[in-house]
Amino acid sequence: MDSIGSLIAPVVSLSNYIATRISYVLNSGQRLRSLKTALQELKDERDDIKRRIDLAELKGLTCTNQVKGWLERVDTIQAEVSLIVQDGGQPTQYCLWCCSSSCSSRYKLSKKASKKLKDINELMGRRVLDVNVADGSLPATVEEMPSRPAIGLESTLEKVRQFFREDDVGIIGIYGIGGVGKTTLLKYINNEFLTQTHDFDVVIWVVVSKEVAAEKIGIPLPNKENKCKVVFTTRLMDVCSDMDAHRKLKVEFLKESESWQLFREKVGNSEILQSPSIKPHAETIIRKCGGLPLALITVGRAMANKESEEEWKYAIEVLNKSPSQLRGMADVFALLKFSYDNLDGDALRSCLLYCSLFPEDSSIEKEQLIEYWIGEGFLKSSNDGNVHNMGHSLLGSLKVACLLETGKEETQVKMHDVVRSFALWIASDCGKNEKKNTFLSLFIDLAAPMEQLFEQNFKQVFQHMSALAVLDLSFTSLREIPVSICNLVELHHLDLSGTKLSALPKELGSLTKLQHLDLQRTNNLRTVPREAISGLFELRVLNFYYSYAGWEAQECKSENDEVRLADLESLRNLNTIGITVTDLATLKQLSGFYSLLQCIQYLYIKECEGLFYLPLLTAPGGERLRRLSISNCGDLKHLVIGIGAGNHWLPNLEVLALHGLPNMTTVWKNPVSRGCLQNLCSINIWYCHKLKNVSWILHLPKLETIYLFYCHEMEEVIGGDEVVGEGSVTFPYLRTISIRDLPELRSISRQAMDSPSLERVAVIDCPKLKKLPLTASNASTIPTTIYGDKEWWENLEWDEDTPKSPLRFHFMAT
Repeated sequence: MDSIGSLIAPVVSLSNYIATRISYVLNSGQRLRSLKTALQELKDERDDIKRRIDLAELKGLTCTNQVKGWLERVDTIQAEVSLIVQDGGQPTQYCLWCCSSSCSSRYKLSKKASKKLKDINELMGRRVLDVNVADGSLPATVEEMPSRPAIGLESTLEKVRQFFREDDVGIIGIYGIGGVGKTTLLKYINNEFLTQTHDFDVVIWVVVSKEVAAEKIGIPLPNKENKCKVVFTTRLMDVCSDMDAHRKLKVEFLKESESWQLFREKVGNSEILQSPSIKPHAETIIRKCGGLPLALITVGRAMANKESEEEWKYAIEVLNKSPSQLRGMADVFALLKFSYDNLDGDALRSCLLYCSLFPEDSSIEKEQLIEYWIGEGFLKSSNDGNVHNMGHSLLGSLKVACLLETGKEETQVKMHDVVRSFALWIASDCGKNEKKNTFLSLFIDLAAPMEQLFEQNFKQVFQHMSALAVLDLSFTSLREIPVSICNLVELHHLDLSGTKLSALPKELGSLTKLQHLDLQRTNNLRTVPREAISGLFELRVLNFYYSYAGWEAQECKSENDEVRLADLESLRNLNTIGITVTDLATLKQLSGFYSLLQCIQYLYIKECEGLFYLPLLTAPGGERLRRLSISNCGDLKHLVIGIGAGNHWLPNLEVLALHGLPNMTTVWKNPVSRGCLQNLCSINIWYCHKLKNVSWILHLPKLETIYLFYCHEMEEVIGGDEVVGEGSVTFPYLRTISIRDLPELRSISRQAMDSPSLERVAVIDCPKLKKLPLTASNASTIPTTIYGDKEWWENLEWDEDTPKSPLRFHFMAT
């Protein structure tokens, strides 16, 4: 048995050896495939590490020898494997009992492949999991950024998170005024990647100048393949467009409660802030900061150790007079100065500083502001509309730079309180000369006790203001202009609207550089000498809307010294006229002055007997009309548009007021189509008793306000036969519906009204109106307030899809 055992052992060894060789030969193809797969995995790992090294080198770090050696070994083994794979591509014949030269080669090749596969596995096991560099390890996927709490930024953060979830959003632009919290927001977004799961390999934080685009610093343009996201902050909305941002997001000012929370956090002593003597002053300071986080933080820190009421009062005085003297506010102004310095040109900077002349927190009419700019010479006047277009462009630029905001109305702008303080600081040579005012303007708001004193000293005042360019005395109780006004030889803009003037001095005609003369709503004005107007050849704007109407008497007296329509015709630079007409003869005469018709933007017709239609609108010129008011014309039945006006008549009319027209059966004789009255936003109709409805308002895309008072035969606002198709009546901009004393009114609209901007509905003395065209199913269409008689409200009828209960919280009894 021992001899048999001795014989078997060599046989077994030989069989194992043969089996191993056969295995190498038979499995050579599989080993080569495994080798290729392992090599590809190793190359992928190498590429990932190289990319991390590249990111480190962007921060000035260098690769260690350990990493370099590992990469070199990867390159070496890649070359060796390439040779093995190349040799393995030759065809082979297999023999079970003998080894031909081809079998021997395949055996050797398979054995090499097996060894290299082992080497690759060892190399993968020793790969550099944390790529070491000279200054330490590469940064983690995300670097934490120090940041203050994101007070008031929650809703904006949620929008950004939503953008990250949208595959087609690659570039997100966040913009806003300096100090509003853009960087805080971005830091918060960055730090969220530390605690939340995400699909990004690396999050990069980089600060670049405005001249550098993303590609120049090596950031790939995001697309669906690379799944990159780029989020950036800027002070200019234009930069968002320049960067091709898929989403633009403005960081708004903090709300009052949020402002209080941030301010309280920085003051630190909540007991002081709750003190009855301190709290009112703290609230004043918070209001003056206007929700600007940087201002709240700065002032809050400055007040952290102030415990007496006197200290808080003094802080308010400083903020009112010299805010830059409050500790830290100079840094706030320096931040705003960066935006100011980067405005495009001195003219734009002057336009911004000019807005600081208006009272704090006031809304400024855009058109009025542009006229002031023209008067100051910031904009060069011309006879066409280009100068106003340029003015609106400048306003847009200031809003894009977040240095101006939209006012209470879309037609207005306003300046943030902190920006206004900054602008006054700039105008005073950065606080060096607080009495300096470079603008040649005077805005006068006469309080009653000061009025007589001012008028008594008018002569002396004007003698020392020969360089004055803009003078606004509007809506004061001014009754007389002294002859010394002739001293204002540089005056370009004079606003006397809303005053109590009864006559103009002939010396007004000495102001040969005057370009803008506004006399609208001077109801007492009866005397306008020819000499006061006829020599003002530079006039562009002359407004007698709701004002002087003595044209008809003067044309009959050749020797009369009163101004005439012919005098206006001779002013060749006029491009904007407001006029009041009180008789049919003047209307007919006016239709013969072609140049004047082309300029009329404001027209008031009152007490014209025999006026059955409006001849002015049948002649060329109506396309520039912006405001039309007709009152107490007892014969007027309707308005007629001439055939030559086409299907797009009165494209610029904004306001239509019809009062005391008892025989008007319909407003427009012509059909009102979608192309007509495209800018009409306000309708005011009183005492038009024969009107049954105003269904034509259906075609007004920009309608904002409707006032219908004392129209005793009106049955519907929008007639049922005027509504085409199913669904709701759409008024996207409608804010106010106010109806009063319409005893026959049964319906505002038979279909629900889709009015997402609706704020106010007032219904007074309309006993037959039993339904409101509102739907509670859509909260966005519910008005803020519904006014009316309590009994009327209780008797209203409601559809099933419009329950009364959600609307009752909006009702207010009159």
